Amino acid sequence: MVGRRGTAVALSSLALASAALMWAPAGHAGTGESKGIVCTGTNTSAYDPPLTLAPQTVRIHANAQYACAVAPGRTVPATGSFDVTSPGSSCVALTQAGGTETVRYEDHTWSRIEYSGSTTARVAGVLVTRHTGRIAKGRGEGLPAERVVLALPGQLPTDCLTTGLRGNTSPIQLSAL
Repeated sequence: MVGRRGTAVALSSLALASAALMWAPAGHAGTGESKGIVCTGTNTSAYDPPLTLAPQTVRIHANAQYACAVAPGRTVPATGSFDVTSPGSSCVALTQAGGTETVRYEDHTWSRIEYSGSTTARVAGVLVTRHTGRIAKGRGEGLPAERVVLALPGQLPTDCLTTGLRGNTSPIQLSAL
């Protein structure tokens, strides 16, 4: 039987493999030219107030550490800062309408991404959250963007009954193609 960590690793590997297969945007494949960005890394989220069983409005702030493929054969480290207000969220479900992320690349460029929607689903015990939107400013401006977080609870499920879930650390993939 595969444990939770094994499930997360498998799902992360699948996401990374998909990104590798879809690297070059249509019309740029094989040309060595691309405006696309694919980032993978670790996302650390904090919930304020902590998630409990009762639905409530929660502010979510996340910091991401990325390795971003910004051109064929060129990867740069980056950090991301994501904020969203999530009405009606609980330990059972996160409801997020959008959010904003600023990604700062080590080569002194940046992207501001405005997410307009999201979906959340539980797959084999892993909470998968997918945000969709557009790069509003900076590197990749105008490209559609997708942010996928695979979250395993970092606290015991019983914490939902007492102190609440304060946050988690999860694999993440950001792509703008």
